[in-house]
Amino acid sequence: MSQSRSRTPRRSDATRTAILDAARERFAADGYDRATIRAIARDANIDPSMVMRYYGNKEGLFAAAVAIDLKLPDPASLSPDRAGQALVTHFLTMWEQNEVLTALLRVGATNEAGAERMQGIFADQLLPLALRVCPDPEQAPARAALASSQLLGLALTRYVLRFPPAVALAPEEIVAWLAPTVQRYLTAPHPA
Repeated sequence: MSQSRSRTPRRSDATRTAILDAARERFAADGYDRATIRAIARDANIDPSMVMRYYGNKEGLFAAAVAIDLKLPDPASLSPDRAGQALVTHFLTMWEQNEVLTALLRVGATNEAGAERMQGIFADQLLPLALRVCPDPEQAPARAALASSQLLGLALTRYVLRFPPAVALAPEEIVAWLAPTVQRYLTAPHPA
């Protein structure tokens, strides 16, 4: 009987999953400031005290709900002369498939907790890739920030503000336009 119990998901796991799913949707729809624990609990069909029990507060819930692994290419496997194309293609694919990234961008632009979460993702996931491909490791943080400005600018105009010309661009066009710029930021000689 204990074997069947280990195969059956625990009720607390199902509750956590329901909370996180509801939180992701609510943060995406309402943004951080307008999303409430009560609304998230209602969406998850649970009592608000359960949200507090598992996540402590709204900030804790937000951090758990937007735990994002960008699944960037392994820096060791990335050819430095193809880094721009690989990054733009990868990010575009991620944005097209993951509404959590859009929610994080909205919240990061308007809320300190969201901005800190985005800064953490930048430092933990994008910076190591930049360190691998840029010609001077001391310049990697600035170069990664410049590459981020292009990728986040695209995300803002295409997925948040939904500028019609940005939405209308085919993914291949976006890669063709942005990849050379991101490549230059990451690998070109430092401008004098």
